[in-house]
Amino acid sequence: MSEYLKQLKIQIVSKVHGIKFQDVSPVEISVFKEGFPEVRIRDERDYVTVRYGSQSIKYDKWYTKPEHLAEMIKVFYTTQRK
Repeated sequence: MSEYLKQLKIQIVSKVHGIKFQDVSPVEISVFKEGFPEVRIRDERDYVTVRYGSQSIKYDKWYTKPEHLAEMIKVFYTTQRK
């Protein structure tokens, strides 16, 4: 698993309660919370792609540090309806 994803998991756990992870591959994880859609996060060298449902968003890792992306995941889970 990439160092970025390791740090991201630590940050997400500290911000979102009841979260679960599944390692899909060395460069991709799935994030689960009961009653919410699955979020897939893929490390693509200089970018990180976040997918949920039919949406896919690409972030530049230079500007989007793990703590910033974790905050976005927190907002996603607090604003989505179950």
